Amino acid sequence: MTDLTATVLQLARLVAHPTISSDSNLALINEVADHLGAHGARIEILPDPTGQKANLWATFGPDAPGGLVLSAHSDVVPVEGQHWHTDPFELTEVPQGLAARGACDMKGFLACVLAKAPQIAAAAHHRPVHIALTHDEEVGCHGAEALCAHLVARGAAPALCIVGEPTLMQVIDGHKGCFEYHTRFTGLAGHGSAPDQGVNAIVFAVRYAAKLMDLAAAFKADPPPGSRFDPPWTTINIGLLNGGFAPNVIPEEADLGWDMRPVRPGDGAFVKETMAAFVRDELLPEMRRIHPGADIVLEVEGEVRGLDPQEPNPARARAMALTGANGAGTVAFGTEAGLFQSLGCATVVCGPGSIDQAHKADEWIAADELSKCLAFLDGLTARLSSGKLPDTWVENSPDPDHLTA
Repeated sequence: MTDLTATVLQLARLVAHPTISSDSNLALINEVADHLGAHGARIEILPDPTGQKANLWATFGPDAPGGLVLSAHSDVVPVEGQHWHTDPFELTEVPQGLAARGACDMKGFLACVLAKAPQIAAAAHHRPVHIALTHDEEVGCHGAEALCAHLVARGAAPALCIVGEPTLMQVIDGHKGCFEYHTRFTGLAGHGSAPDQGVNAIVFAVRYAAKLMDLAAAFKADPPPGSRFDPPWTTINIGLLNGGFAPNVIPEEADLGWDMRPVRPGDGAFVKETMAAFVRDELLPEMRRIHPGADIVLEVEGEVRGLDPQEPNPARARAMALTGANGAGTVAFGTEAGLFQSLGCATVVCGPGSIDQAHKADEWIAADELSKCLAFLDGLTARLSSGKLPDTWVENSPDPDHLTA
């Protein structure tokens, strides 16, 4: 059986598990754990507080500090509302390649790793090789946050990390953070003919949104020098405004959904602090002069730390050598890479498939992308066996203060 055939068989098994973020991933975690354990990996299954989901941390090689981690997430986005031409949870050959939910994002990478488990096990002589499989990446990287906190508590942070999100096997050393919020406004209902006797939740939501747009304009006017991102500044987007039910009624409630993509690590905290002061000093006093029960509450949907381009980055150097790339790039989408970087771990994103196929109906991955990933892993295991790869690793100290964005 060829490596590609073995990978396709693994991928078929993986996509058969409908691990949508709202559902349990335990069946998939257990199947992957059994496969890696059969090849000699030490297995840790780390449940979430509900007991319905878990992270997997599997280790080949010595019980030693540092090492390499190959990271994937288990969850996929929903298929509801999408028009699929095939069963989304059955791997199907299509003209473009292999179609199924998660085939590209990112069970294709995991299938390659599973197919190469015997070689990885045999090559992990000098330093450990870890396989990380997390839950809830698609809804805020909650699994990776818990896993990184666990590694810090154990003093077991890896030295180098490759996150196998779909990049067409291009080496990526930077992406913005992705912070998503809902700000909920509670006012006082009343008749539209007497607006001063109520507290219009939508009006205050609009004022809040205008303040956010002022901050967005200030970021645009002052991009960091030399930023490699597109656009090069921190962005803020208003994506949702719900409230009210009739033109002649003062709306009592409103929900403002917004997101922020920070370029600089401090931009996120600056926006939150500025908006909290605006609410505390201006909006709430006005609302509560009329109705003491009025309120504004910020709810965090997700705060995904960005991946900061860093010098030096031995993970980038090794990945470029393995792919033959002349340089590394940045991407607009978020990953778990910034969380691993926060451990002091040199980190890159590099995996098979194109992000253009992810999250869509008829999601697919090209077979030659899987072949490229298998060749990448062949090169990696060759360097592991020779002992050359550990000589490039940089052991840094974990930074627990950076585990959350």
